[in-house]
Amino acid sequence: MTDEELLERATQAASEAYAPYSHLHVGAAVLLRDGRVVTGVNVENASYPLGICAERAALARAVTEGARPGDVEAVAVAAAGEEVSPCGGCRQWLTEFGVDRVLFLKRGELVSPKPEELLPDAFTL
Repeated sequence: MTDEELLERATQAASEAYAPYSHLHVGAAVLLRDGRVVTGVNVENASYPLGICAERAALARAVTEGARPGDVEAVAVAAAGEEVSPCGGCRQWLTEFGVDRVLFLKRGELVSPKPEELLPDAFTL
Protein backbone atom coordinates (compact mmCIF):
# COMPACT_ATOMS: atom_id res chain seq x y z
CA MET A 1 0.00 0.00 0.00
CA THR A 2 1.33 3.42 -0.90
CA ASP A 3 1.50 6.31 1.54
CA GLU A 4 -1.11 8.13 -0.55
CA GLU A 5 -3.49 5.16 -0.35
CA LEU A 6 -3.07 4.95 3.42
CA LEU A 7 -3.78 8.68 3.75
CA GLU A 8 -6.90 8.19 1.62
CA ARG A 9 -8.07 5.42 3.99
CA ALA A 10 -7.66 7.87 6.89
CA THR A 11 -9.61 10.53 5.00
CA GLN A 12 -12.42 8.07 4.29
CA ALA A 13 -12.55 7.00 7.94
CA ALA A 14 -12.89 10.64 9.05
CA SER A 15 -16.45 10.71 7.73
CA GLU A 16 -17.44 8.36 10.58
CA ALA A 17 -16.01 10.54 13.37
CA TYR A 18 -18.25 11.75 16.19
CA ALA A 19 -17.35 15.40 16.69
CA PRO A 20 -20.47 17.37 17.70
CA TYR A 21 -18.46 20.01 19.59
CA SER A 22 -15.41 20.86 17.48
CA HIS A 23 -16.88 19.64 14.18
CA LEU A 24 -13.35 18.48 13.32
CA HIS A 25 -13.78 14.97 11.91
CA VAL A 26 -10.46 13.12 12.05
CA GLY A 27 -9.61 9.67 10.76
CA ALA A 28 -6.53 7.52 11.19
CA ALA A 29 -5.35 4.48 9.29
CA VAL A 30 -2.79 2.09 10.78
CA LEU A 31 -0.73 -0.06 8.42
CA LEU A 32 0.43 -3.20 10.19
CA ARG A 33 3.55 -5.06 9.10
CA ASP A 34 1.42 -8.01 7.98
CA GLY A 35 -0.36 -5.73 5.48
CA ARG A 36 -3.61 -5.24 7.37
CA VAL A 37 -5.04 -1.73 7.69
CA VAL A 38 -6.99 -0.75 10.79
CA THR A 39 -8.87 2.55 11.01
CA GLY A 40 -10.14 4.72 13.83
CA VAL A 41 -11.86 8.06 14.30
CA ASN A 42 -12.03 10.76 16.93
CA VAL A 43 -14.95 10.48 19.34
CA GLU A 44 -15.74 13.59 21.37
CA ASN A 45 -17.45 13.85 24.72
CA ALA A 46 -19.01 16.87 26.44
CA SER A 47 -16.33 16.37 29.09
CA TYR A 48 -13.48 17.06 26.66
CA PRO A 49 -10.71 15.02 28.32
CA LEU A 50 -12.86 11.90 27.98
CA GLY A 51 -12.85 11.99 24.18
CA ILE A 52 -10.41 9.95 22.14
CA CYS A 53 -8.30 10.93 19.16
CA ALA A 54 -8.44 9.01 15.90
CA GLU A 55 -4.84 7.83 16.18
CA ARG A 56 -5.35 6.33 19.63
CA ALA A 57 -8.69 4.80 18.60
CA ALA A 58 -7.02 3.14 15.61
CA LEU A 59 -4.05 1.90 17.65
CA ALA A 60 -6.39 0.54 20.35
CA ARG A 61 -8.36 -1.27 17.67
CA ALA A 62 -5.12 -2.69 16.25
CA VAL A 63 -4.20 -3.97 19.73
CA THR A 64 -7.65 -5.56 20.01
CA GLU A 65 -6.87 -7.37 16.75
CA GLY A 66 -3.56 -8.67 18.14
CA ALA A 67 -1.03 -5.97 17.23
CA ARG A 68 1.71 -5.05 19.66
CA PRO A 69 4.44 -2.38 19.76
CA GLY A 70 6.72 -2.97 16.79
CA ASP A 71 3.91 -4.33 14.59
CA VAL A 72 2.93 -0.92 13.16
CA GLU A 73 4.62 0.27 9.99
CA ALA A 74 2.81 3.57 9.47
CA VAL A 75 -0.08 5.66 10.74
CA ALA A 76 -1.86 8.19 8.53
CA VAL A 77 -4.02 10.94 10.00
CA ALA A 78 -6.41 13.13 8.03
CA ALA A 79 -9.46 15.35 8.30
CA ALA A 80 -11.75 16.30 5.46
CA GLY A 81 -11.00 19.85 4.35
CA GLU A 82 -8.37 20.48 7.06
CA GLU A 83 -4.73 19.72 7.62
CA VAL A 84 -4.09 17.98 10.93
CA SER A 85 -1.13 16.43 12.69
CA PRO A 86 -1.10 14.24 15.81
CA CYS A 87 -1.54 15.93 19.19
CA GLY A 88 1.10 15.50 21.89
CA GLY A 89 -0.65 12.55 23.52
CA CYS A 90 -0.93 10.74 20.20
CA ARG A 91 2.72 11.47 19.46
CA GLN A 92 3.57 9.66 22.72
CA TRP A 93 1.46 6.66 21.66
CA LEU A 94 3.04 6.60 18.19
CA THR A 95 6.50 6.64 19.74
CA GLU A 96 5.71 3.91 22.25
CA PHE A 97 4.25 1.67 19.53
CA GLY A 98 7.45 1.93 17.50
CA VAL A 99 5.72 3.31 14.43
CA ASP A 100 8.14 3.78 11.52
CA ARG A 101 6.48 6.87 10.08
CA VAL A 102 3.49 9.15 10.53
CA LEU A 103 1.71 10.46 7.45
CA PHE A 104 -0.19 13.73 7.23
CA LEU A 105 -0.55 16.79 5.03
CA LYS A 106 1.52 19.87 5.82
CA ARG A 107 1.02 22.91 3.59
CA GLY A 108 -0.52 20.65 0.97
CA GLU A 109 2.40 18.20 0.90
CA LEU A 110 2.36 14.65 2.22
CA VAL A 111 5.01 14.38 4.95
CA SER A 112 6.18 11.24 6.73
CA PRO A 113 8.30 12.01 9.79
CA LYS A 114 9.30 9.44 12.37
CA PRO A 115 7.42 9.80 15.67
CA GLU A 116 10.73 10.67 17.37
CA GLU A 117 10.98 13.72 15.11
CA LEU A 118 7.54 14.86 16.25
CA LEU A 119 8.25 14.15 19.93
CA PRO A 120 12.02 14.17 20.48
CA ASP A 121 11.88 13.79 24.27
CA ALA A 122 9.13 11.21 24.70
CA PHE A 123 8.24 10.04 28.19
CA THR A 124 9.71 6.66 29.14
CA LEU A 125 9.59 4.45 32.22
